[in-house]
Amino acid sequence: MTQKEVADALEWSTSKIIRIETGGVGISKTDLIALLRHYGVEEQRVDELVEVARISRQSAWWDQYRDRFTPEFIRFIGYEQSAKLIRTFAALTIPGVLQTRAYATAILESFNTPVDRISLNVDVRLKRQELLDQADPPELFFILDEAVVRRWVGGPEVMREQLLKLKELNNHPHVSIQIARFDIGAYLGMKGSFGVLEFPQDQDYVVLVEHAHGDELIQNNPERASGFVATFFDLEALASPKSETDSILDEILATIPGGKPAKKGAAATTGS
Repeated sequence: MTQKEVADALEWSTSKIIRIETGGVGISKTDLIALLRHYGVEEQRVDELVEVARISRQSAWWDQYRDRFTPEFIRFIGYEQSAKLIRTFAALTIPGVLQTRAYATAILESFNTPVDRISLNVDVRLKRQELLDQADPPELFFILDEAVVRRWVGGPEVMREQLLKLKELNNHPHVSIQIARFDIGAYLGMKGSFGVLEFPQDQDYVVLVEHAHGDELIQNNPERASGFVATFFDLEALASPKSETDSILDEILATIPGGKPAKKGAAATTGS
């Protein structure tokens, strides 16, 4: 059905349908039931989705930041919290959900972020990391360009702490970290960083593409999103396997002044 056909059948405006479908507005229980019945959804499934809608209207932790961040970023956090699988390729910096507090602070300072925004942004990044503390956490797959783990963001001590944190997370049962080594030469990842979120029940992918002057959120575009998924699989084949990540990080840690690399399995702090 087209949006206009649905709007005409329910005697709604087409703009109302569009706002609901794009997440521009919430949906009432009455309107949700009307839509589902019009679409021929079975009553048992209607009841399940009405319950999902009820839960979704409860306040989420990111609601308090709606007036401090762009609507695109807030939507991305919401999607991230409900994803069952997250794939991230990082060409320049450690992904936010893997960062220590000190690393995140150093990155934001280097981006000339206003002082009053740095603490806020860092707090949000660390809050996002609580994904892994859930009873049923998503599967997270990361591919990092080697330059990401070799650049001394914040200086040697900050970077040492960050690399130890990566080792700790790579041994988490729901996390995989791979590194694209320099010796593979020019490759697809040089186009830039991106993240792909996959959801339960075969929903469409959501993609976040990082640009120098702002990120782009791709929704409701299966053809374009599937291209990023295919690219990620190609990058997985090029990068060193997860089983080699600890030894690669130890190799890099050995070049950083201030001590020897931790033994495999040793815990790392998350900064302060």
